[in-house]
Amino acid sequence: MQLLNTLYITTPDAYVRLDNDTISVKVDDEVKLRVPIHHLASVVVFGYISISTPLMHRLASDGISLVMLDTNGRFKARLEGGVNGNVLLRQAQHQKVLDQAAVLDIAKSCVAGKIKNSRQVLLRGAREAKNETDAGALSRAADNLAASLRALPAAGDTDVVRGIEGEAARNYFAALNLIVREDLRPVFQLDGRTRRPPRDRFNALLSFLYAMLMNDCRSACEAAGLDPQVGFLHVLRPGRAALALDLMEEFRPFADRLALTLINRGQLAAKDFTEREGGAVLLEGDARKVVVVAYQERKQEELNHALLAESVPMGMLPLVQARLLARAIRGETDGYIPFIMR
Repeated sequence: MQLLNTLYITTPDAYVRLDNDTISVKVDDEVKLRVPIHHLASVVVFGYISISTPLMHRLASDGISLVMLDTNGRFKARLEGGVNGNVLLRQAQHQKVLDQAAVLDIAKSCVAGKIKNSRQVLLRGAREAKNETDAGALSRAADNLAASLRALPAAGDTDVVRGIEGEAARNYFAALNLIVREDLRPVFQLDGRTRRPPRDRFNALLSFLYAMLMNDCRSACEAAGLDPQVGFLHVLRPGRAALALDLMEEFRPFADRLALTLINRGQLAAKDFTEREGGAVLLEGDARKVVVVAYQERKQEELNHALLAESVPMGMLPLVQARLLARAIRGETDGYIPFIMR
């Protein structure tokens, strides 16, 4: 159950309550779903969904986190019980962020993982492209990301690292639309990465996937005994889970690849999105369920982990990497090694 232990509730105006040892989800006074509470590690609700107070108490008592996101997938609040993390590990983590050389080293690793995995998405797209023009453009974009990787070791501080990451991201998102089926590009036109709010259908889908991925990465940090608020690449700010964001960077291309699969297979269409006043585009209705199911199914797929020399379900990768990061923070390994897709 470790891979299927998050309950996502996306139906607007649903009512979620505790029914003995079961979570009951009602819509228009009709029970749509019952889930045994002991199967869950977290509950994530999108938008205006009502949650009973007894359920909140039970979730907190059982150590099950409750995460509330707005309709865009933007984090609003999190309810959780007492912190059970390893206090000595957290102390080491807090000391590590005062060591500028260590901060720079971990930040470089996070960005290197993201760029390498993003490059793999582009290279695969180039191999599978239907025409030479798209293949050439994707290959050139992959070469630009390779140049960013070469520049990374010489970065003297985290601001330079963030600048390299930003430039690589711009090159990546400028080319990503070329992996979309040509007949679907007018519907899923991606004009760079936009968020808060997303301004097109592709960005709306990415934001929704990233919201779920962020929850998994934060949960992984906590399960490994780390403080999700204290990171290395992302600037520390009140309310920001900086370490979870650091860990998430290398996994963003996995979400991007899933978004491309959902689009190219025709599992999502223009009708599944709505445009709100001000230009915000949102993923709506049953399409959210399609994305959640695809995301959960993808988490069950096994990938070879080169460092561990064994296959690991994709859904376990954030936890595996969080534990490797914990080892690096303790000084048990020579730096942090991100997961690289093949």
